Amino acid sequence: MKKILFVLLFAASTSLFAAADALKPIKALMITGGGFHDYELQKKTLSDGISARMNIEWTILHEGTTREHKHSAYANPDWAKGYDVIVHNECFGTVAEPDFVARVAAPHKAGIPAVILHATVHSYRFVEGDAWREILGIKSMSHEAARDFLVKSLKTNHPVMRGFPDEWADSKDELYKVEKTWESVTPLAKAFGTETQKDHVVIWLNTVGKTRVFATTLGHSDATMKTDVYLDLVTRGILWSVGKLGDDGKPLPGYERQGK
Repeated sequence: MKKILFVLLFAASTSLFAAADALKPIKALMITGGGFHDYELQKKTLSDGISARMNIEWTILHEGTTREHKHSAYANPDWAKGYDVIVHNECFGTVAEPDFVARVAAPHKAGIPAVILHATVHSYRFVEGDAWREILGIKSMSHEAARDFLVKSLKTNHPVMRGFPDEWADSKDELYKVEKTWESVTPLAKAFGTETQKDHVVIWLNTVGKTRVFATTLGHSDATMKTDVYLDLVTRGILWSVGKLGDDGKPLPGYERQGK
């Protein structure tokens, strides 16, 4: 009888520990700052909006107001250590020192998932080599003029896109011209460029070895980021990148928003 009771208590305690472990929030680091965008507003919009949708704990490192700024976080080779995912929302377009950019890319090549938003795609674009573009999965050097355009889903059955409309309006955003796409990329949505007269991928997934990368060129303005479609999209991108997104497009148990 004592042996049976011990086994039952051990099983119960093991289940409790497993449940507690599953409820630990995803530890996310947001790197943000640079020119041309209101990152003060955007960091709040993103962190508050995503926290309302999933179980996540934020560290936000915000500095710099120009595209020439070199974020001090990247001076440390271990800048990403201890985080489950890095959310990049930065505009450092003219930073081109190879060693510096290699430090930005290194943790992702080593296995830490990345979520890439808007101007991050154009950050470090003038550096020699493809160290950063291999993380992105695409090459883009410029964008069309800001305007309204339609975003068209390419994979409505993918968990990241599950339940989204076949197309939706994106207001006063910048359509990035995609010059090259890596074979490791899975396009999820596109938009038509009136200047280039062709479609460009605007939402995609990339894999770098075993590392998952979610990326979108959408999100120039805080108005775009405040929409439910955008916040749902980035939330799912984070969950997918860390392997916590269900096939139904919802967080796996324990990774839903906690509390009220």
